[in-house]
Amino acid sequence: MRSLEAAKDVCESFLPGLLDDLAAIPLAELEAPKSPAMDRFRARGGPGLVIPKEYKGGGADPVQALAVTRALASRAPSLAVGTTMHHFSVATLFTLADSIQSSGMEWALLEGIAEQGLLVASGFAEGQPGRGILTPTMTASKAEGGFLINGAKKPCSLAHSMSLLTASVSLPTDDGGEQMAVLLVPRETEGISVHPFWGTRTLAGAESDEVRLENVFVDEQLLMRTELGEAGELDQLQTVGFIWFELLISACYLGMVSTLVERVLVRGRGSDSDRARLVARLETAQLLLEGTARMIRDGEADNAGLAKSLVARYAAQDALGDARNRAVELLGGMAFIGSDEVSYLAAASHGLSFHPPSRDSFTGPFLDHVAGRPLRLT
Repeated sequence: MRSLEAAKDVCESFLPGLLDDLAAIPLAELEAPKSPAMDRFRARGGPGLVIPKEYKGGGADPVQALAVTRALASRAPSLAVGTTMHHFSVATLFTLADSIQSSGMEWALLEGIAEQGLLVASGFAEGQPGRGILTPTMTASKAEGGFLINGAKKPCSLAHSMSLLTASVSLPTDDGGEQMAVLLVPRETEGISVHPFWGTRTLAGAESDEVRLENVFVDEQLLMRTELGEAGELDQLQTVGFIWFELLISACYLGMVSTLVERVLVRGRGSDSDRARLVARLETAQLLLEGTARMIRDGEADNAGLAKSLVARYAAQDALGDARNRAVELLGGMAFIGSDEVSYLAAASHGLSFHPPSRDSFTGPFLDHVAGRPLRLT
């Protein structure tokens, strides 16, 4: 399939040998807890993929990052989902490098990510019904020189492989209020622990367990405060991060469904018309996400860009759902029962609908935005 092969070529140019490494390992092993995929990813320079070259990273732009993520997900879904949390975190931080350096956040830790192959886990709020997606799950109390952080993130991908944790936290202010901030803390910091949480074998290789912080001291220099705009819109750090997240997490599921569609084509299942419609539906998702990637590359990472990225995500989600269902149908019952790979990929590719924000929670803010107001995801 032309577009998937093109994505694999891009992946090979940035992370040479990684796809071959993954192809030599059975899918069931790649998707299991303690998957060898993370070690292969680090050995091939994966952590530096989206870090600019001036910071000794791979320098992949958003369009290239989309291709690499799609290619990896076609071979190792859990690896793609887990490392998306790393990529969107570091892409955000390095996109706003000047602001972060001037904020006091410890830059030496970030500079070491590409050079040392460090993985960054993301502990931003999600996964709790009835709780806002930007409402921090961690709280802070003042301490000399910084804050003591308490709380937990569950699930938190890369829980076992992470070297650094980024997370949103609610800081107390002098007037008795609260202010949201982003923290960066090394994994070995006292008080950080990892506990079992993920209860299904689907995407178990993404290491999405609970990360718990108990009286973890975080120096003032490892915090970057964020502010909502006058109309309640997200600040630049949050907006850029959200757009990158929506792009890359959607690319993961594009890769999974691509594998199912490719099997239909290789096996010649269905009629020419069946296969053409199937590929067209898949490529619809690719084109939608590519539009988001080009938007980021062109510098349109503002509030209006966030709204566009979410529209593209939900439309891609619908297209991928259609392509997945039709691909499984065309592959037939014998393919489904002859190996668990078809059923696994079909189940795993449903996951895009579970990532924030939910479609229902987006409806009201989106209609307000269409009417001329800023998009508010609070």
